[in-house]
Amino acid sequence: MTSASAQAIAVSQRLEAVLRRDRGRLMAALTYKLGSLQLAEDALQEACISALGHWGREGPPQSPQGWLIRVAFRKALDRLRAEGRDAEREAAMHLVNELLGQDDPEPIPDERLRLIFTCCHPALELKSRVALTLRTVCGLATGEIARLFLDQESTMGQRLSRAKAKIAQAGIAYVVPPPEQWGERLQAVLTTIYLIFTTGYTAAPDEPRDLCREALFLARLLDALCPEQAEIEGALALMLLADARREARVGADGATLPPAEQDRARWCPVKEAEGRQRLDAALRRKRAGPFQIQAAISACQMAEPGPDWPQILHLYTALLLLEPTPVVRLNHAVALAENGLLPAALATLEDLREVLADFQPFHATYAAVLAKAGHSAAAKLAYEQAITLASLESDRQFLASQSARLN
Repeated sequence: MTSASAQAIAVSQRLEAVLRRDRGRLMAALTYKLGSLQLAEDALQEACISALGHWGREGPPQSPQGWLIRVAFRKALDRLRAEGRDAEREAAMHLVNELLGQDDPEPIPDERLRLIFTCCHPALELKSRVALTLRTVCGLATGEIARLFLDQESTMGQRLSRAKAKIAQAGIAYVVPPPEQWGERLQAVLTTIYLIFTTGYTAAPDEPRDLCREALFLARLLDALCPEQAEIEGALALMLLADARREARVGADGATLPPAEQDRARWCPVKEAEGRQRLDAALRRKRAGPFQIQAAISACQMAEPGPDWPQILHLYTALLLLEPTPVVRLNHAVALAENGLLPAALATLEDLREVLADFQPFHATYAAVLAKAGHSAAAKLAYEQAITLASLESDRQFLASQSARLN
């Protein structure tokens, strides 16, 4: 390898390290000043291309982040000038001149909270919110996001473009919502982050991007930017407690294991302790919300010597009052069955059969409750349906083993 090639590789790695750490912050600052997600992303991309050449000749600057944001503003100005958008061009020119007049730029303000609320706006589809947050705040490439959703890269690119266009066309403000909208909008943000976590939690073991870590990063960022918010602490606790069990969720035979059957020695005590600490802090604020209740359920599933099913039933009953969704009703049915209330559990599942017909966990739950009630033939049929719908081999192995026990 020539010295020029080695230098080019070193510059590329340096740029990747800066973007991995600070892309979300750079995008937030650019979007705040330019008022456009698409313009900010295009400008930052062009600045990165310029960096490869300039840093290769001159070496990385003392403040790579400051260099990137100043060059990105220049690139944005060039685009606005080419498009003839006078008012925006003048505003951008003022910003560029202001920045270029600083030998030592001011620290980049942290505008990521605005960016998160914009990407997670309820006007966007949930899948688009997740994709846009992963792309804009976490810096995942379009191809990486497409692979996580089992989409074509071109399809995901179109989804991202539509989401950014909708933000622009609908006039969605790049702001933290006012107090009267805070609760609803915060739930939309937390739901998006938690879906990122669950996508990573159930991803194939060879998936190169750890989405659980990305979701925990976002939750910690949100907690730092909005301290003492009980629902943020509850969501963070829920993810930490689940992540503590992640290494134990698949057994030695490759089959998925529920918490009650996991090897507790493989649970991460540091994450479990932090999760419980975060949950306690949230509950002390006495502003109960769905994520706090779910975190409390997760903590009860990890009780010694086994899950505290009576308390779990009480918690799911409380959660039903806040979120009477089919999935919460499904989990409530599990708790009913584990507490010996099999007729009530089966009645709930019968009510959910049509609405959750394509939802794999419904069939797995239905099979387990039928088996517990002694309806072996019906349970085997439900297990077969669950196995057909399962996307992970580890889940299929677990379900097959449960079905085999009925023999």
